Amino acid sequence: MSNIRVVIAEDDLQIAEIQKRFLERIDGYELVGMAHGLQEAEDLVEVLQPELVLLDVQFPTGTGLELLRKLRSCNSAVDVILITAAKEVETLREALHGGVFDYILKPLVFERLQEALHNYQQHLQKLLAMQQLAQTDVDIVLPRHQGSQAAPTETRLPKGVDCLTLDKVKSVFAEAEGSLSAEDVGEMIGASRTTARRYLEYLVSTNEVTAEVSYGTVGRPERRYCSR
Repeated sequence: MSNIRVVIAEDDLQIAEIQKRFLERIDGYELVGMAHGLQEAEDLVEVLQPELVLLDVQFPTGTGLELLRKLRSCNSAVDVILITAAKEVETLREALHGGVFDYILKPLVFERLQEALHNYQQHLQKLLAMQQLAQTDVDIVLPRHQGSQAAPTETRLPKGVDCLTLDKVKSVFAEAEGSLSAEDVGEMIGASRTTARRYLEYLVSTNEVTAEVSYGTVGRPERRYCSR
């Protein structure tokens, strides 16, 4: 899948720059425009046709929710993640009615944005992989079902295990032939043996990977892992 094209719409120049720098640290995304006003944001969406807008709520001339309604009334296919200081429940309710993909409260934390964009990537990949809908496919894609489907594997991860690194470890076993040591996996994902082993033992606990002890040629025991 090609890079996801993003427009940042934020009236505060410093916050917009922070979002830009955060976005540059996340693979799979390309910043195609930055707008500091509502009309500018609307023009960029119309001209550049991005897949995603990181949208603030409060602007000097109006609100991001007004822009959201306008985009939906024009049948714009762009997805929206709101990044805002607005903590009113009514603002969230209106954002959900407008079909936002996510709602992030300021001050923006890199890990929260990274999680949202990772989820968005997975969302697009699921849609691209579908050819004909079954109810189970709909249940996986619609956000209202993620609490019972996707959330447990992400929100209940133990301390020291994040979903992005975990996906990297899983992808190693998707392509691997035979068993691997923690050192092997660490080299493949660019992490230490200790870090790799932490993720591997988590996968053992979820029955996604099996572990066995190998004594090798010099008699030194080594724990090796293999996908089920």
